[in-house]
Amino acid sequence: MAVSGEEFDVIVVGAGVMGSSTAYQVSKRGHKVLLLEQFDFLHQRGSSHGESRTIRSTYPEEYYYPMVMESYKLWEEAESHIGYKVYFKAQQFDMGSSDNKCLREVIATCQKHSVPHEILDRQQVSDKFSGRFDIPDNWVGLCTGDGGVIKPTKAVSMFQTLAIQNGTVLRDYMEVKDIRKDGVKGGVWVYTSNGEKFWGKKCVVTVGAWTTKLVKTVSGIDLPIQPLETMVCYWRIKEGHEDKYAIGGDFPTFASYGEPYIYGTPSLEFPGLIKVAVHGGYPCDPDKRPWGPGMALGNLKQWVEERLSSLVDSGGPVATQLCMYSMTPDEDYVIDFLGGEFGKDVVVGGGFSGHGFKMSPVVGRILTDLVLTGEAKGVELKHFRIGRFEENPKGNFKEFLHHVM
Repeated sequence: MAVSGEEFDVIVVGAGVMGSSTAYQVSKRGHKVLLLEQFDFLHQRGSSHGESRTIRSTYPEEYYYPMVMESYKLWEEAESHIGYKVYFKAQQFDMGSSDNKCLREVIATCQKHSVPHEILDRQQVSDKFSGRFDIPDNWVGLCTGDGGVIKPTKAVSMFQTLAIQNGTVLRDYMEVKDIRKDGVKGGVWVYTSNGEKFWGKKCVVTVGAWTTKLVKTVSGIDLPIQPLETMVCYWRIKEGHEDKYAIGGDFPTFASYGEPYIYGTPSLEFPGLIKVAVHGGYPCDPDKRPWGPGMALGNLKQWVEERLSSLVDSGGPVATQLCMYSMTPDEDYVIDFLGGEFGKDVVVGGGFSGHGFKMSPVVGRILTDLVLTGEAKGVELKHFRIGRFEENPKGNFKEFLHHVM
């Protein structure tokens, strides 16, 4: 166990999936790492808990495609080291109006990167999925092979276990209140609310919904990262049809473009239930959560009834779970040096906007590159700069509407 005043090569603040992945990547390269968490490990107060996350390569922003393809490889690499599975493969099915700009950009990304895909009309969708999806005549479906489900809590545990095996020190109930530059010998001091402090040559901040608060305290920078409380819904598959929706068969992970943006996964974590939810939520203070009552379900009930061919009970979800998103105005990540007096000694990863979990292996690799070498290989980080919000408060320009409602 680390003692107050101990020195490390890298201190990672925040032990959700991004911080745990980063600790694993840094320690894998032979460095002494301290991973700090303000709550208990594997807690359910942030964005890294729960039963499932979707992984897909179908993005309207083409710059995410190489990142997610690297993540597929890194998920499998980590699984090979730990000896169990956290990633379960499936097809990915995207659907929406034929004139939906966002879906058209998704198709363009597939074409640009030569991703094998099928564009299907209503009858072809019904045929391909044996009647389990029913889309309107003016919609199209896009089917690709790169989908799947990640088990989130199990994945965080995996990265932490691998980091420990590499010598990383883990401390929970260590709320970081400040990070200060060491003006004498360089590096930084990390201070916790219980009076302890640790010195690191470098520091990585991955604190999810608390990013804006901590970065403001440390540097005075106001990052436009808004926490949202979101609700995940599970719906009962009608009796006799359960096997048709199970993971491992031909039922896909899926996304429905429009208002609202709806997503779902095959039946995996709860037998006989399928996850279908709205990608959105309500603004919240992560330290003063409302913990419900959740979002209005009228549109979601209608979608379940109409799009899933009445094979899933649309009367209402039989189980729900709460989670948080950390939203940027453009829904792009923040991956950058904190700068100012810290220069390249402190790196920030945040604002993953409800679509970051799948990318955690590659984000961990990128943050590791930045903190150890000052640059990231094989990825263009201009879209993730902190400074983009000074140039335009809305961030990166996009021609299509954002997903989150």
